[in-house]
Amino acid sequence: MNVPFFTKAALKRDIPVSALRPVLMPAGETARAATAHHLIWTMFGDAPDRTRDFLWREHAPGEFYLLSARPPVDVHSLFELKTPKPFSPVLSVGDRLAFELRVNATVSRGGAPGVRGKPSDIVMDAIHRLPRAERAGARPALMQEAATAWMMRKGESSGFALSAVMVTGYATMSLDRPRGASPARIGVLDLQGTLTVTDPAVFVQCVSDGFGRAKAFGCGLMMLRRG
Repeated sequence: MNVPFFTKAALKRDIPVSALRPVLMPAGETARAATAHHLIWTMFGDAPDRTRDFLWREHAPGEFYLLSARPPVDVHSLFELKTPKPFSPVLSVGDRLAFELRVNATVSRGGAPGVRGKPSDIVMDAIHRLPRAERAGARPALMQEAATAWMMRKGESSGFALSAVMVTGYATMSLDRPRGASPARIGVLDLQGTLTVTDPAVFVQCVSDGFGRAKAFGCGLMMLRRG
C-alpha cells in the first residue's frame, strides 16, 4: 500500500486572497462546503480525468486537514501549506485511540432481495420510523443510538472496536447536482469518542479510504490521537 500524506492547509491572508475571502469562504456551512470542495480540488486536479484520491475536513473557516495519495500542489497560490507528512501510524492490537469524525452515515433501504437499496441518512431513517408527533422529543436519543450502532457496525469491518461515541453536532446540507437534477440533501454527523484497534493494517487502510459517503464535501476523514 502506498503511504498517503497528511497536510494542513489554510487560505492565505495576504491582500489578493483576503479580498476574495467572502467569495471563497461564504457564510453558512452548506455554501462553504460546496465552495471548499472546488477549492481543495485545485490542489489535486492535475488532469481532466483525475478521480478523487484525497479526503479533507474543515478545521475552521478557511483552514483544512487533508489526507491524500499525493502531496497537494497549490497551483493558484491560494493556500499556506504545511509540509506534507507521511501518514504511517505505528499501531498494535489493543491500542486505544481518541477520534473525531465528520461523517455522512447511511443505511440502505428499499432494495429487492440481493439488490442494494437506496442509501438513507441514519438519523432521518430513525426519526421517520416514529409517529410525527413523537419525533422532536426523541431526536437527541435517536441520533445517539443511530450513531452508536453505525460506528459499531463500521468497526467490525474496519479493524476497530468502538469504546464510546458522542454526537456533538448534526446538520443537513443541500448540494447541487449537475444537469438540472434536484439538489441532494445529506445529513452530516459530528462524532467524537474512543476506539480500540483490533486489526492495525485494516484500520489504517480504512482511515486512508475514509468513512461513510459525501467524502468530496468534507466528510469521512477520521482525526486520531492517542487516548
